[in-house]
Amino acid sequence: MEFGWNYERQMHLAFAHMMAPLMKKLYGDTTEAYTNSLERHMEFFNCTPQIAPFIGGVVASMEESNATNSNFDVSSIGAIKTALMGPLSGIGDSIFIGTIRVIATGLATSLAAKGNVLGPILFLLIYNIPGYLLRYFGVMYGYKLGVGYLTKIQESGLMESFKTAASILGVMVIGAMTNEMVSINFVMKLGSGKSAETLQSVIDSMIPGVMSLIVLYIFYVLNKRKVNVLWQILGAAIIGITLTWFGILG
Repeated sequence: MEFGWNYERQMHLAFAHMMAPLMKKLYGDTTEAYTNSLERHMEFFNCTPQIAPFIGGVVASMEESNATNSNFDVSSIGAIKTALMGPLSGIGDSIFIGTIRVIATGLATSLAAKGNVLGPILFLLIYNIPGYLLRYFGVMYGYKLGVGYLTKIQESGLMESFKTAASILGVMVIGAMTNEMVSINFVMKLGSGKSAETLQSVIDSMIPGVMSLIVLYIFYVLNKRKVNVLWQILGAAIIGITLTWFGILG
């Protein structure tokens, strides 16, 4: 997941690689169906690596339904992935990055500081054993959960509502991430003396977070027009450095 990470779609290569054997088994020599299935899983994906197999299990059950049911809504697969990866990443990062890793580092460091070789060994065991167990049981539970719920949803005709709810949840997660991760700070001052205020404080007093939303919309438009992500990153860096040089951003 991490070694295949890139700025454009993050963990999509690893997720597609994880799903490829199953896609080959389900769609066989039907080149178009097999290719389409891989393209579906080359879309943006980012999740705590230990949690990703659970999502893979859910998606596997959906792909099986798609392979056997010509009326299956293929777009629901991407919607479910988007809906799951945000909330599960929050849980996974809190458990593995914020808790287990900290505990493992603390115990291992205390032993290593005394010259005990068990220090690094203990770190690897404490951090990796829960992760491998979660990967193993997660993918199976995700598959069983997906199969059971998909059957009930399809029989009740709620698939469209489920897909809509998943899409809404995904948009909410992206909105929350935008406010937290997109930072714009205009340090240019308006007025003079003690009454002078920064442009950022004026904007925030009217519509807090609106500049982050505008920046997100600009990137959204660029992506819709299929502008290469690397050019977007380079352009953002140049604009940011230029505006900072002239004292507009800080």
